[in-house]
Amino acid sequence: MNGGGDGIGEPGDRGGAGLTAESGWQGGESPFPAIADYGFLSDCQCNALVAPSGAVEWMCVPRPDSPSVFGAILDRGAGTFRLGPAEVMVPVSRRYLPGTLVLETTWKTRTGWLSVRDALLVGGWHLASPSPEWRRTPGDFAAGHCLVRTACCLSGAVPLELFCAPAFGYGRDPGRWAYMNGDYGHGRCAAEDGGLELELRTDMRLGFEAWGALAHRTVREGETVFAALSWSAQPGPPATAAEALNGCGARVSSGASGWGRGSSPTTGGRRTCSKAR
Repeated sequence: MNGGGDGIGEPGDRGGAGLTAESGWQGGESPFPAIADYGFLSDCQCNALVAPSGAVEWMCVPRPDSPSVFGAILDRGAGTFRLGPAEVMVPVSRRYLPGTLVLETTWKTRTGWLSVRDALLVGGWHLASPSPEWRRTPGDFAAGHCLVRTACCLSGAVPLELFCAPAFGYGRDPGRWAYMNGDYGHGRCAAEDGGLELELRTDMRLGFEAWGALAHRTVREGETVFAALSWSAQPGPPATAAEALNGCGARVSSGASGWGRGSSPTTGGRRTCSKAR
């Protein structure tokens, strides 16, 4: 597994001094992970690619043919979203939870073990009237329009980092962040043209820098935190870690009965993520 590509950089910063249109990469090994090393997420409407570093490096919303909001797979300044250990960029293992497209990444740090789960939510049918964006025959389930990420400390204590830096329009617009409802854990990033807004909810305390939203927190054994990024008011992002864990379990697997190809390695005797505090 290639551990390169932390996906963290300011818009406009290409994160390296060797990439040119004329000569290609001039710095030895490419800083970009191999395409086979990316984890794939989908809600049957949109999809996302997650690098080994834990950074979402490709996602287009609200449609798969929309301009990207995260595009670091092509340009390190074109948008990224990472939730993972603050000091470690190479995980111990990654797998899909059996029968789902929930990506589970396990990390070992100097002070503990951490498990991060990522999913694009699939829920019950929630559209009250026909939508021009929906061309298929309606069924029991629909895309939840939400990327959910949970981080559970399996043992010890792990310093955790959240970094969310959308770059709308294939990296041209970093957007504008603002708090929602006077809540440190609730933010909104809006494109300059007003065409798209992303809503971020988390139980971490967010701060907004020029290049994105940032949060730090130390999680301890048995503790779970979450971050949910939504691009639609319906049904909206989960408001608590317990709701996020539920979203990464029942709602995803029940809406993805055709995705039963996940592997099921053992946890090696380590504690699993079963509760939120």
